[in-house]
Amino acid sequence: MCKVVRNEVEMLVVFADDDKMVTESIDRAVTHVVEYFMTKEITLSTAESCTGGMVSQMITSVAGASKIYLGGVCSYTEEMKMKVLGVGKNTLKEYTVYSPQVASEMSYGVRKLTGSAASVGVTGLAGPGGGTDDKPVGTVFVSVRYKDSELVKDLMLYKEYEKLDRRKIRTITTVKALEMLKKLCENYES
Repeated sequence: MCKVVRNEVEMLVVFADDDKMVTESIDRAVTHVVEYFMTKEITLSTAESCTGGMVSQMITSVAGASKIYLGGVCSYTEEMKMKVLGVGKNTLKEYTVYSPQVASEMSYGVRKLTGSAASVGVTGLAGPGGGTDDKPVGTVFVSVRYKDSELVKDLMLYKEYEKLDRRKIRTITTVKALEMLKKLCENYES
């Protein structure tokens, strides 16, 4: 079961074993965020790596999302990040693909590519392998943009959740990225 608990600060996702509840809770959360974008007529695009298109999938599962969702890029390799999104080779070399700098360049690149008002860039370690002491599995960087504002965050899922697996990391990241984007837009508009 995945419980979505709302407070004024942010949405928390708590996992348990009932997949039906996980799906229903996430669907409600994503629908709420996408409906906000539709009401405000804010166009959106996504650039994803470790989520493998899950943010796009969740957005497009909401009826009417085509009014605001312009498209996305699932750039799983460094080459695609550079070629399609314009992520700098030097950025990748200096900071690695798992960095706030790369997430930022991904969200910038997809926004430039599509012309959307808002965008999301996600990169990180979904595991089960590949983690290090400095960057353990569950290290995920999210960049959200709206107009001239940007918010970049290291979700550090490994600190907040136990028994993380790929599914949990991708799902939690998807919900948190959309919530970050909604919060950025609300703060910008107020």
